[in-house]
Amino acid sequence: MTREEISSTYGAAADSFDLPALSFWTRLGQRTVERAALAPGQMVLDVCCGTGSSALPAARAVAPGGRVIGVDLAAPLLALARGKASAQGIRNVEFRQADFDQVYFRPDSFQAVLCVFGLFFFPDMQASLRKMQRFVRPGGTLAITVWGKGAIEPLHTTFWDAIRRVRPDLDKKEHKRDKLSDPAALRDLFDSPVEIEQEDTEQPIASPEDYWTIACGSSYRGTIDLLTPEERDQVRAACVALPAGALATPVIYARQTKA
Repeated sequence: MTREEISSTYGAAADSFDLPALSFWTRLGQRTVERAALAPGQMVLDVCCGTGSSALPAARAVAPGGRVIGVDLAAPLLALARGKASAQGIRNVEFRQADFDQVYFRPDSFQAVLCVFGLFFFPDMQASLRKMQRFVRPGGTLAITVWGKGAIEPLHTTFWDAIRRVRPDLDKKEHKRDKLSDPAALRDLFDSPVEIEQEDTEQPIASPEDYWTIACGSSYRGTIDLLTPEERDQVRAACVALPAGALATPVIYARQTKA
């Protein structure tokens, strides 16, 4: 996906992004913050912050005296993040619309840099990771979270099978997140020691309608919005035909302390 496609896709997905069926964004953002072991008074940068799933718990963790800056491409997601911060009375967080590859901060500006479900979108993942590392102060933390193998199943396979039936031209031969779904692939991006941890979790699916809600509030939205109404109905029907139960949400956490 290009930067423009990412911005458009997640901007459109904002209407569903924070619905209960997608509460895994908040749950896994919180888990990332817990692993980063933030402390009051720290400065934190959240890259690809979305609606604040990691930025908001980070802001609570570094209060009082600490501050969080979240950056993201999608303005509608940032608007939701600002609204949630206001509603929760969180004042030590700032959300900026920006392309991380273009942003500038002084080296060693932050005690922690977070990036949750964003690294695999960068054209040069290693270069973007190096940039994040430069912003971390010595002794500080870089925390990266990516999807593990089998994430978003059974929806993922069902959705793309349906797309191939109705619009084979929209089928994606390669999915960005798959590049890092192996812990070894994530580890290989780092040029110094890093802690890697896998966690197998599930998202409860109370109703088959939740599957379509998740599709509309995630990266699938960019493809959905290219369908005709008839094609969209066919893909939706395939998704809601899945039984209620659970959605696989395996993740891989990387945590590095800067020397």
